[in-house]
Amino acid sequence: MNVHEYQGKELFQSYGIDVGPQYLATTAAEARDAYEKLGGTVVVKAQVLVGGRGKAGGVKVAKSADETEARAKEILGLDIKGLKVEKVLIVPASDIKKEFYVGLTMDRFNKYLVLMMSAEGGVEIEQLAVDRPDAIKKFPIYPSRGIDWKALNPVLKEVFGTDDLAKQAGEHVEKLFQIYMEKDCTLVEINPFAIVDDGRLMALDAKVNFDDNGLFKHADVEEMRNPEENSQDELDAKAAGLSFVSMDGNIGCIVNGAGLAMATMDIIKLFGGEPANFLDVGGSSNPNKMVSAIKIILNNPKVDAILINIFGGITRCDDIANGLLMAMKEVDIKVPLVIRLIGTNDEEGRKILQDAGLKASTDLNEAVKSVVAAI
Repeated sequence: MNVHEYQGKELFQSYGIDVGPQYLATTAAEARDAYEKLGGTVVVKAQVLVGGRGKAGGVKVAKSADETEARAKEILGLDIKGLKVEKVLIVPASDIKKEFYVGLTMDRFNKYLVLMMSAEGGVEIEQLAVDRPDAIKKFPIYPSRGIDWKALNPVLKEVFGTDDLAKQAGEHVEKLFQIYMEKDCTLVEINPFAIVDDGRLMALDAKVNFDDNGLFKHADVEEMRNPEENSQDELDAKAAGLSFVSMDGNIGCIVNGAGLAMATMDIIKLFGGEPANFLDVGGSSNPNKMVSAIKIILNNPKVDAILINIFGGITRCDDIANGLLMAMKEVDIKVPLVIRLIGTNDEEGRKILQDAGLKASTDLNEAVKSVVAAI
């Protein structure tokens, strides 16, 4: 789960990280009111759940109430990578002496957290990682052991240059680690992590991602969820206990097992099709899951055909077949439907479908070719 900058800053602030004053506005008039409280020079920042706001015109400087209102009008409603800007954040413009970067995420392969730091923070950090990866220092942190300060302190000094800045950076790293562990994050990031006019290091931006699997432990984090992050179909799928991700294609996919679902999408692409979604019905044999899956797939007007690919293990093919017939009684399926059933009770499942006038294949390649050809 991703959150907006202002939400990340609020979380940082609750852990003692200095983010400075900020005001959220959903209208230009509210942005004007924010300026009246702050005065001086301010920055109007689009709040969207994607990067690249500055390059898209979503970050503007203003030096008066009138200018703040005008800049907010320009940004509100702006489309940034397919997301409409509905909120802007008004913050004081900082006198930045130098920009650094610090972030903490997981290295799944090596099974530890990795602290990333650079003396070249700012909007080009992603490009820096591509062009000059050596400019980003990486330091391992084992969650069970905590931070090895004896090993980390020299690295902080190398990145931040002075003992004072290294000490300040270390204090921030400790708090970021605490946030990461206590809130089940997958990423915490400050960019820019800047030296401001009085020599302090300050978090001028915040990016925080949370592990969806840990949200049941954090009602406060769940309350931060933004509706624009998920489509209605994704929300409906979550409520039904389905793993679902919207995509841009036109072949709806209903599969059991995440690995098989990924492989199915690859094969669809191989034979010239485009998957409309990832949907894993899981290992349950509850027929109602198939009903929910069909309804969710057909909510997408771009879907021109549906492929059901079931490799029965815990999931029984006869339950899938019964669920499909239940769905057909509730929903008028007007697009071509191609079914592949194999595994536990597959003969029974195919017989149920055959008696209802439906054919189910046992060969995946054949099924994929059929659904691609049906469009």
